[in-house]
Amino acid sequence: MVQPVWAVVVAAGSGARFGRKKQFEQLGGRPVVEWSVAACRTYALGVVVVLPEGELTDDFGADAVVAGGPTRSASVRHGLAAVPADVEVVIVHDAARPLAAPSLFAAVLEALGEPGVAGALCAVPVSDTLKRVAGDPAVVVATVDRRELWAVQTPQAFRADVLRRAHAGGDEATDDAALVEALGATVRVVPGDTANLKLTTPEDLARAELLLVG
Repeated sequence: MVQPVWAVVVAAGSGARFGRKKQFEQLGGRPVVEWSVAACRTYALGVVVVLPEGELTDDFGADAVVAGGPTRSASVRHGLAAVPADVEVVIVHDAARPLAAPSLFAAVLEALGEPGVAGALCAVPVSDTLKRVAGDPAVVVATVDRRELWAVQTPQAFRADVLRRAHAGGDEATDDAALVEALGATVRVVPGDTANLKLTTPEDLARAELLLVG
């Protein structure tokens, strides 16, 4: 494993689909974001948490707190700016995945240690049949071959210099791996975990509570 490692926990969302800021909801008696920061602590020497503007009064166990930007990518850039310049590896993790197991962090960091690898992410194979649709009302235009499709999760780990270069142009993407891929750099995939669920709705939070006690 390459050292030193820091993590950026992205927790600056407005929670539009959830109905409120899910990162501050209680899960097992602790705020969701605190679980995500603690998960990164397994391997990260330092953690930066990126919170909504005006919500910076608590660090939730992180070493640094910064305000997010208008988009997820902008928020990651704000967090990345707070990571010390000599750090060699940066983990990016979503606060909305509070149940990420230590084994996932270990797996992406191990993959990142392979020659020529600039980034590593965890993902699970898509199991549902996928359809491409168009129009309103929607109609099926194609059935998508799912054999090469994986649903991506966080944590994702990157060579810090490559991640900084990927973000230097201010481009936008739904995850950081996409920006690194755009550079032509190699991103490895390791098996994810179905228990590493993303909190999108209140029902997801209820499922997470069940996973904690089960």
